[in-house]
Amino acid sequence: MKALVFENRVVDLVDTEFEVHSNFTWMDSPIGCKTGWLLEDGVLIAPPEPPELTYAEKRFREYPSIGDQLDMQYHDQIDGTTTWQDAIAKVKTDNPKEAE
Repeated sequence: MKALVFENRVVDLVDTEFEVHSNFTWMDSPIGCKTGWLLEDGVLIAPPEPPELTYAEKRFREYPSIGDQLDMQYHDQIDGTTTWQDAIAKVKTDNPKEAE
């Protein structure tokens, strides 16, 4: 398998090389190589795993936008529903605080 490298990153994997612009380089790919692998010191390596998100980061990503939350609160007041409370409770339940 051949890896097509651009700016020190694998951008494609193919069985047979084809002509490419001089900004690209062909290399033999190691077993398990995938697009996104990095070229470091002439060797293709897997990128580092991203760090685990904290519970606060996970919650922040899951919360509805402030605009959506305000809209939920408005409609809850008008309709007598608990949409906003339910949405916030689900985020907190899905992403519990870690024991300190």
